[in-house]
Amino acid sequence: MSTNVLAKSATKIGGEIREFVWKWKNKDYPVVYETLGNGSPLLLLPAFSTVSMREEMGGLAKLLSPYFQCVTVDWIGFGDSARPSLNYAPEIYQNFLADFVTSVFQTPITVVAAGHSAGYVLRLAKENPSVFSRILLVAPTWRGPLPTMGVSRKGATVVKDIVRSPLLGQLLYKLNSAPSFLKFMYRRHVYVDEAKLTRDFIHHKWENTQKPGARFAPAAFVTGTLDPVQKREELLSFVADLPTPLMVVIGESSPPKSRAEMEALATLPGVGSVFLSGTLGMHEEYPQAITEAVLSFLNS
Repeated sequence: MSTNVLAKSATKIGGEIREFVWKWKNKDYPVVYETLGNGSPLLLLPAFSTVSMREEMGGLAKLLSPYFQCVTVDWIGFGDSARPSLNYAPEIYQNFLADFVTSVFQTPITVVAAGHSAGYVLRLAKENPSVFSRILLVAPTWRGPLPTMGVSRKGATVVKDIVRSPLLGQLLYKLNSAPSFLKFMYRRHVYVDEAKLTRDFIHHKWENTQKPGARFAPAAFVTGTLDPVQKREELLSFVADLPTPLMVVIGESSPPKSRAEMEALATLPGVGSVFLSGTLGMHEEYPQAITEAVLSFLNS
């Protein structure tokens, strides 16, 4: 396990781009992360989605960089990181997160985790309380789109296997990542302000879905294969007796099922919470409001 600190010529957020070489089952996979600013480290974890990439944390990184050294990463299988045809599962991401945090940082860090990243952060904090000094979860989720829609786990697994197949899978993924479908999904539960979903914005998201191997990790997420837990009670158990200060940011326009899960976390003893404008993509759509929440939380 090693860190390659050679900066690449192109940047996405405006910071220094680095590679973390992650070893998994005797193979090396380059994972791209970016640092911006100085000060104590603050890790920004993007949500899992078909279009997941570190750039969605860019607004937050720029606003927080005067106060912290902001680090945001492309999860393996997403963004600019390696996209191998692994059988993606929670074990992969839980191990990756633990290895990344303990290798890149030398002291306990503050973490801001969006969407499904929340469950992985909470499990790691429960297992190793020394890695995080504070945790802020933005629109935290734990159940993938198909299970949320009521599709059985068995049925979702069948869909995942089809998407992984060479021909039919490529066709289904093409339909699922078409610009028109991406815009539909953003309007439905990712962004509140439709005016922000410009042609250039959607095209950039679409380009991210067209890289070699791009369909494998998103297929796992959409079908619930990357769900960090199987039941709400398991997620809540991570918070019980957790010594790390924790805050939950809830989007006022979040889908009802997702909002119910966020509120269940927020009502636990010792957990702070705030309701702000936005829905599942609020960390990208409203970075100013999230930044204010982060600074308030850290100064409390």
